[in-house]
Amino acid sequence: MLYLSLAVICSVLVSVVLKLANRRALDVPQMVTWNYLVAATLTAVVLQPPLDALRAPHAPWLSLLALAVVLPSIFLVLGRAVAVAGIVRTDVAQRLSLLLSLAAAFLFFGQTATPWKLAGLGLGVLAMVAISVRPRGPAVAASPGGWGWLLGVWGGFAVVDVLLKQVALSGTPSMAAVLASFSVAFVLMLVLQLWRHASGRSRLAWRNLGAGALLGLLNGGNILFYVHAHQSMPDSPATVFAGMNIGVVVLGALVGVFAFGEATTKWNRAGLALAVLAIGLIAWG
Repeated sequence: MLYLSLAVICSVLVSVVLKLANRRALDVPQMVTWNYLVAATLTAVVLQPPLDALRAPHAPWLSLLALAVVLPSIFLVLGRAVAVAGIVRTDVAQRLSLLLSLAAAFLFFGQTATPWKLAGLGLGVLAMVAISVRPRGPAVAASPGGWGWLLGVWGGFAVVDVLLKQVALSGTPSMAAVLASFSVAFVLMLVLQLWRHASGRSRLAWRNLGAGALLGLLNGGNILFYVHAHQSMPDSPATVFAGMNIGVVVLGALVGVFAFGEATTKWNRAGLALAVLAIGLIAWG
């Protein structure tokens, strides 16, 4: 359970760093750029995924390139969602993206729709509606449209999951696909940052590089610990799946409320409870 706990902590700390970045006027796009350099390096050095499949004629480079574009894009959406909607609601939206992934698995990948999974899907939709309800008060009144960013997180992470499923169907090892996507994402984002720097839109700064390196350590750590959690509990994939998602929802709620004083409505709290129940039912199914 140690690896699983560390994966949960790293995932929530990613949201914390993004929250603090907005408060300290750090440049999130620059942070996301350096994050992928560090995360890709960690993946290559620690996991050492086999890369032969990427050189094969049937390598799914179209899906990998799509991932390289979607991953940094959703990271930027995540950063904005954390800023305007808070850690509590953003982490729940991120984890409930599995509902759309599950629906896609039923429709396009031939997965069986068991009663437990369908029940979890229904409860998850209700949970998503409940957490989208905005708390009232001057802090949230100054940041309208939070629900739109939550929906962006919800849909964006589902797109990532569907693309990873397509890559898996090609026979490409998942960690090799992650490494390739991270590497291409870094190159694309670096080109964007150099253009922003040259045009005077946002000058490159060491403080953003440092914050991005921290973000990359947490992002890479989340992946590495999650992989190790599955390896340490090979007979309990459902336990790892449920523990990861429920752990992030619960810890994210505690950090958001007690560390950052985020306001929640009774509907948001009901949504949290429904989200935990939905994830449990899907894992059980």
